[in-house]
Amino acid sequence: MLPYDPIDEAARQWGERWDGVPAMHAVTSLMRVQQLVLGQLDVILRPHGLTFARYEALVLLVFSSRGSLPLGKMGERLQVHPTSVTSIVQRLAADDLVVRRRHPEDGRAVLAEITESGRAVVEAATADLVAADFALGAMAEDDLRRLSELLRPVRRDAGDF
Repeated sequence: MLPYDPIDEAARQWGERWDGVPAMHAVTSLMRVQQLVLGQLDVILRPHGLTFARYEALVLLVFSSRGSLPLGKMGERLQVHPTSVTSIVQRLAADDLVVRRRHPEDGRAVLAEITESGRAVVEAATADLVAADFALGAMAEDDLRRLSELLRPVRRDAGDF
């Protein structure tokens, strides 16, 4: 552990050369927190044989009315490239957490369908994530709500919704 905040120091040095210190500080902090949280989430999910990306895909299938979705629709909802969805689904299928099926109405499309094993893994993994406050236990619930609201305009401006 460093005896100083390296992001504060980077911002200080940045300010000696360029403008935009508040945005630089915020984005650097955001990216570092993303790395830290994702690392902790992956540690929590590893015993379940999951990464956060695979967990998100399984949860999406649990949320779907039939327990299955076309891979293209999964990519849209997870906001990832089609190649990434294919890779995620292949890995989940290899672990018997989903099965790949031809779409009954569109022979060109492939569906990912969650299995009972996949549902059980989601339940167990979710219980562990909730118990660990999704790696955000250092923040109060009101602060978490505020953080979500603070980030909403950035997501909206980027076209998330």
